[in-house]
Amino acid sequence: MRAINMKPNFGWHVVLACLPFIALAAAYAISSDARLTANPNDKLLPALGTIVEALRLHAIVPDARTGIYLLWSDTAASLFRLLSALAISAAIALVFGIVTGLLPLARSTLGPFISVASMVPPLALLPILFIVMGLGEASKITLIVVGTTLKLIRDLAQRVEEIPREQLIKAQTLGASTWQIALRVVTPQTLPRLLDALRLEIGPAWLFLIAAEAIAADSGLGYRIFLVRRYLSMDVIIPYVLWITLLAFLMDYALRLIQRKAFPWFAGARSA
Repeated sequence: MRAINMKPNFGWHVVLACLPFIALAAAYAISSDARLTANPNDKLLPALGTIVEALRLHAIVPDARTGIYLLWSDTAASLFRLLSALAISAAIALVFGIVTGLLPLARSTLGPFISVASMVPPLALLPILFIVMGLGEASKITLIVVGTTLKLIRDLAQRVEEIPREQLIKAQTLGASTWQIALRVVTPQTLPRLLDALRLEIGPAWLFLIAAEAIAADSGLGYRIFLVRRYLSMDVIIPYVLWITLLAFLMDYALRLIQRKAFPWFAGARSA
């Protein structure tokens, strides 16, 4: 049997999916043990027990100075900034993506500007945002919005242009106005694609958030990572990085679940 036709059953699928994670954990444990054997004071690859203890101190034990649980406080601050920014980006992108993709005049007017503006590195704008908007929440949220919205608009506009022309002609034949076509024909087909586009922007959004928190913040996951780096506290940095990765994965999974439940026809068409 050719390898291209070999499909694992559910049990083997789970086993194969776990293998890379097991291999990575084993490689870390072996490397950490080797470094600590050579130098018990080594901080680069702390032992798993040390990482677990640091995680316990940040997640379960309240901070001695402030009385708060640092991990959960940082998580709440970061998620507020991230989710607020992605909600704003999605709303803006939905409107301008449909307008740009559906209306030729808007496409000629906004298309070139959006294409050029989306190439500006968002992190290069961070100093400007801090100068104009200050060091508060607004500048951090704005950075994520700027970094994700234009790419979302470009993607949605392209998806709108791919809608079969026959559907738009039939709607016009039945007397639908431009507004009705946008609302009842285009929007229902654009929403599941918006969720796909948002999934692709989760990684960049976290990058912009961590960069902003590292420079000017007093809470947040990125702030904590860059705060403890001066002490070479890899036992704190590693679990925080893993926690961010888990949060990003859960956000991606939640968007996939929403898409599957809210738009079953889209998932069915994709699988077909």
